[in-house]
Amino acid sequence: MKQSLLSYYFFKVVYLIISFLIGVGELAKKTLLFPIQCIIFSLKLFRSVKMPKMKLSFPVIKMPAIKMPIVKFPVVELPSVKLPSIKVPLIKLPTFKGAVKHISLRLRYFSLGVLLTVIVLFAFQSYQFVKALPDPANIGKTNYSLSTHIYDRNGKLLYEIYRDQNRTPITLSQLPSYIGEATVAIEDKDFYHHGGISLTSGIIRAIRDMIIEKNLQGGSTITQQLVKTALLTPDRTIQRKIKEIILAVWAERLFTKNQILEMYLNQVPYGGASYGIEEAAKLYFNKDAKDLSLTEAAMLAGLPQAPSNYSPYTNPQMALTRRNEVLKAMYDQKYINRETYDQAVNTPLNFKPLATAIHAPHFVFYVKSQLENTYGINQVEEGGLKVTTTLDLDIQEEAEKILKEELAKVSYLNVTNGAILVTRPSTGEILTMVGSADYFASPSGAFNVTAALRQPGSSIKPIMYSLALQKGYTAASILDDSPVVFRSAGAPPYRPVNYDGRFHGKVPLRYALANSFNIPAVKVLNTIGVTNFLNYAQKMGISTWTDDPSHYGLSLTLGGGEVTMLDMATAYGVLANRGYKIPLTYYLKIDGNNDLALREFHPFKIREIDEGITYILSDILSDNFARQWEFGTNSGLEIPGYKVAVKTGTTDNKKDNWTIGYTPDFLVVVWVGNNDNTPMNQALASGITGAAPIWNRMMTYLLKNYGGGNHWYPQPDDVVQKKCYYGREEYFLKGTEKTACNEVGLGGSVTPTNKP
Repeated sequence: MKQSLLSYYFFKVVYLIISFLIGVGELAKKTLLFPIQCIIFSLKLFRSVKMPKMKLSFPVIKMPAIKMPIVKFPVVELPSVKLPSIKVPLIKLPTFKGAVKHISLRLRYFSLGVLLTVIVLFAFQSYQFVKALPDPANIGKTNYSLSTHIYDRNGKLLYEIYRDQNRTPITLSQLPSYIGEATVAIEDKDFYHHGGISLTSGIIRAIRDMIIEKNLQGGSTITQQLVKTALLTPDRTIQRKIKEIILAVWAERLFTKNQILEMYLNQVPYGGASYGIEEAAKLYFNKDAKDLSLTEAAMLAGLPQAPSNYSPYTNPQMALTRRNEVLKAMYDQKYINRETYDQAVNTPLNFKPLATAIHAPHFVFYVKSQLENTYGINQVEEGGLKVTTTLDLDIQEEAEKILKEELAKVSYLNVTNGAILVTRPSTGEILTMVGSADYFASPSGAFNVTAALRQPGSSIKPIMYSLALQKGYTAASILDDSPVVFRSAGAPPYRPVNYDGRFHGKVPLRYALANSFNIPAVKVLNTIGVTNFLNYAQKMGISTWTDDPSHYGLSLTLGGGEVTMLDMATAYGVLANRGYKIPLTYYLKIDGNNDLALREFHPFKIREIDEGITYILSDILSDNFARQWEFGTNSGLEIPGYKVAVKTGTTDNKKDNWTIGYTPDFLVVVWVGNNDNTPMNQALASGITGAAPIWNRMMTYLLKNYGGGNHWYPQPDDVVQKKCYYGREEYFLKGTEKTACNEVGLGGSVTPTNKP
């Protein structure tokens, strides 16, 4: 009964709405009837006017008659066939003309009523929308700027982004012409030809970004960027984009092009606390804007699009590339000639050292970049965010100290730089990020190696072997460390060699991995397949192996594919976290203006591999006895009193040297080398010099001060122990121990031949 009553009132309301719209339509017809009838009458009158007829005569041309012969065909008579006639009874259908006419009329009234209602509502909303817009005449007077604070996990301030907005207004006439030309060339080449918005490229690009890339920042002209920076909030919405377009057209009616360009150069952020070209010139080059050279002006012109990404302090190489893009745009648009362009692009990028007080600078700018990707540049620079990060400043400062001291000890080996990344495997929190030996030492010091592409050497092997254990291999599987040649069509023969240049005969997988023998690893990869390994590594966290699988070969397991330290920390984190993948995180909490919580960190994990496999692999990597053939019994990989899983990696040409190790509490990734990829001294030995001593000091500090004692992973239920043919207990997944331990007669003793 209750449901029937609700249905009755629902249809009653619908009927009332329809009746209202029909009434609106009838009223509209009566109101508009007279002017419409006048128009119809005028058209009929126009059609009734008769034009005078005009006679045109043309000369008659007589053509000679041509007689064609008549051809007669014989007549063929066919017999006639009469079909019986069928009478179909007539059916008269009733006519509904009256009813149809009535319904049609009501539908017309209804449609007209809907249209008129929509028009009125749209006009009212449009009026309210435009009425609420700020006045473009206030450009330079109104700004929404609040500084963003970045803290460590204990509330210590690391950095304050754009605490002040230092502006020193200048006039366009005071500047060299190439400053304005560089800005126009890279930001808005049609600046002097549009009325505030660019229909040919800007709007189309903005629509594409909104629909395809879900990005509301693209397609802005210089005028749009000016009104966005000066008058609008940093919200990334379609409504704000529409406001931006309307205000840009409006501003073009109030100001000349040179006035707009001048306000832009005085208004936009160039990075740090510098707003406007004058303060930017002081920050980066310690000079007035009027004294900037062409190359300096080009570098500054490229900054407003992404001040953090293109900053010479955070990424000098990207800053140089961006500067050259500006110069190329100036050349293409004929602001400079070929000779000037060639000279400018070959000029080194020189800027003054950063003098701003900052803690953990590589991490701070990494956080800033991540925030900009999430919230947009304006929100980070002006939105007043309060970010509590995962970094522990005490651990960070100890890591910076260790790195400098240890690099000084091996400077004779042409090792000039290094990096340390510390994470907590159980949560993915980044505790320490040291991106180079000294951020402030030189322009190259600002380069963050933890996010850079490097070859991992043999440190990638544990990831490959974890896949092998899933494909039927065990820690006791016998691998053949003997010479081998791999041949493939269109490629030279591949002959892998071991780090020590020797062959070690038949060895169990445990010893092959622990001693980092190359040839067995290549043979195992050949069995499980390169494509399978690529797909698996991507699942584990290696995000850089995105090329076609045909571009990779068997050397992939020896470090033939470039990775980042961040990705390696993620992949090793799966092993350290008992098979669960947890993405790395840089924040614990992010608050907006007025302490409004925007985001709070809650770790989530994805099961990637069986816990038993990670237990066996971690046991191999922590087996100091098994790795003694290559590293000895007292190497830099051993921490007395603690069980730690660790693996080294060194590229053949000694350009990269890694050590990665973990416990249930900490994961430490260390790299040493040179920023310019020049080889280190060939005397550098993996596991003895280079990254290993740095890793050892860092891990020892963590375990003794933050570890809470020596503890290891509990043995999973699906892992069993059994004594094997080489006389020691081995771990197996249940069900694999019988066949694995019967692998006798595969080459005799497992003692390596040609022992180093």
